[in-house]
Amino acid sequence: MAYTRGTSANIIIGAAALFTFEAGELANSDLPSLHTGANERKSLKEILSDDADFRNVGYTMNGLELVFQPDFGEVSVDQILDVAKLYKQGMQVNMNTAFAESTLENLLFAIAGEDADLTPRNGVGNAWERQPTLNLASGTLGECPVERGLVAVGPGTGDCDPAEQIERIYVAYRALSIESVTVAAKREEATMFEVSFRLLPNDSGSYGKIVDRTVKNGSS
Repeated sequence: MAYTRGTSANIIIGAAALFTFEAGELANSDLPSLHTGANERKSLKEILSDDADFRNVGYTMNGLELVFQPDFGEVSVDQILDVAKLYKQGMQVNMNTAFAESTLENLLFAIAGEDADLTPRNGVGNAWERQPTLNLASGTLGECPVERGLVAVGPGTGDCDPAEQIERIYVAYRALSIESVTVAAKREEATMFEVSFRLLPNDSGSYGKIVDRTVKNGSS
């Protein structure tokens, strides 16, 4: 077989669109169908935009990072200067990005706040109470952390064939914002929320999945 340097079609360039599952923890049954009629001809970004259970966080900065951090223990023996065996004793997965749209909804998401902390615009009460308001609650001892599902849709591998578009889908079942979040108003910088989500496995031991999906154009 002739030597092949590589396949340029497998190089991925481009940002992803990020959606949050508003109902909380995400399950496979909550994901929209991808295998019926018109859905095969629509990008998942379009499908999720029409789904009331998902919310697009809008513009992001610095892309999307999925970080896997395994933790290995070591076994040393007298006869070898290096370790003789490694064993896996822990695992941590993080998803990092920055919300460029500094809405109160995105800030609530970034600080893992309760839905009840955000009051939308309404015609009740005085002038203060009628405005969209995020209550910066301190929380209570022993309260359950707020987990939400995440779905990111970005470019996938493959040639730019107009008849078939490939998108890469990142699904996180349980995402929890646990890092510090800074809110700033500066003269020469846009206000954005840098956020790091700690991903937790579901009861089946899965953090989520990554899917390369082919979007078919034309009639099905």
